Amino acid sequence: MATKTKAFINSALITWARETAGFSIPEASTRLGVTEAQLSSWEAIDQDDAPSIPQLRKLANLFKRPLAVFYLEVSPPRFEVMRDLRRLPGSGTRKLGSALQLEIRAAAERRELALELASGIDEEISNFKFTAAVSENPEAVGARIRTVLGVTDELQAKWKDANGRTGFNAWRTRIEETGTLVFQTTLFETEEASGFAIAADTLPVIAVNRKDALTRRTFSLLHEFAHLMVRISGVSDLETDEKRPPEDQRIEVFCNQVAAAALMPKDILLAQPHVVAQGENSESWSDAEIRDLAARFSVSREALLRRLLTFKRTTDKFYRQKRGQYAAEYLAIRARQKEQSKTKELKRNMPQETISNFGRPLVRMVLGNYYQERITLSEVSGYLSLKVKHIPKLEQVAGIR
Repeated sequence: MATKTKAFINSALITWARETAGFSIPEASTRLGVTEAQLSSWEAIDQDDAPSIPQLRKLANLFKRPLAVFYLEVSPPRFEVMRDLRRLPGSGTRKLGSALQLEIRAAAERRELALELASGIDEEISNFKFTAAVSENPEAVGARIRTVLGVTDELQAKWKDANGRTGFNAWRTRIEETGTLVFQTTLFETEEASGFAIAADTLPVIAVNRKDALTRRTFSLLHEFAHLMVRISGVSDLETDEKRPPEDQRIEVFCNQVAAAALMPKDILLAQPHVVAQGENSESWSDAEIRDLAARFSVSREALLRRLLTFKRTTDKFYRQKRGQYAAEYLAIRARQKEQSKTKELKRNMPQETISNFGRPLVRMVLGNYYQERITLSEVSGYLSLKVKHIPKLEQVAGIR
């Protein structure tokens, strides 16, 4: 039997690649189809074993690293851009899952790509000039966001629809116009994170979880925009009832309050006929009233009730009761969706998915460099993870041709 050629590489590079991709030894060995002992042997400092070339390719593929990186003498600097603002009750910081870590890394790499592409087509990138301090009144910051994004009550009222898509797209477009890259991802679960932000003076990044409902994504957009304004990068969820260190709790509560103020301004919300009719500390809100009012502001029912609770238009007891109801409904919907996905193959619109995931600004930069013959069609396909045959349709969807 022929002996497979061994790849005698720096064992520290395997450890570096695994850890920066967010895999433990048990997780990685399972995905690679080797034993934990085998992987540990490859990573040992006094390595007397090494993976074969095919096994090294599997390692590179799993950890999303070029094959050549494993032959470096020393590992590259670790990518440490995220502050994890999610906490478990009474415990320490959660461990970022491998899918989430890889998505954070991919978002940072897309930002670097955008900076390079913008210079290639002489596109001037203005600095992100919007700022806020956690010590400010979140209501005032929320109002400021509406002003800089040009969102009025009359305009927002026109975005009302059944599922919140119009509102999400409208807020996203206006945030992108501030020089922010907005990505969507489906690689990690909603229970792990609602999104993350990479703060920067130019081309800051917001990523929201596409597995969330559109109304929750809209709230995430504004929550992460608040992160950019206070210049704090981090992985977030929208839950602030968990026990966190005071500084992290303060940041997340502030960003939630800013998002709520931007989406549901106090004066406008309290002037709504349903709110006026209910009065203070009401527990008689009907499901239809809550649904209609939430749709008016393109927010989730829970976000609306939380805002009403802030202004004493309902009670904590009623809020928690409805929150439990919505959580049960969400789990039932997820279960149905999983069953449907097993029996029904969904038709995918790949050009539209590309716009949704990468955002129009980055797509236009990529296509602009292609039109100026600075990159090839193959590179366009690679940058956008899209087959060449879909690119003509992508140009139409992006509004370029």
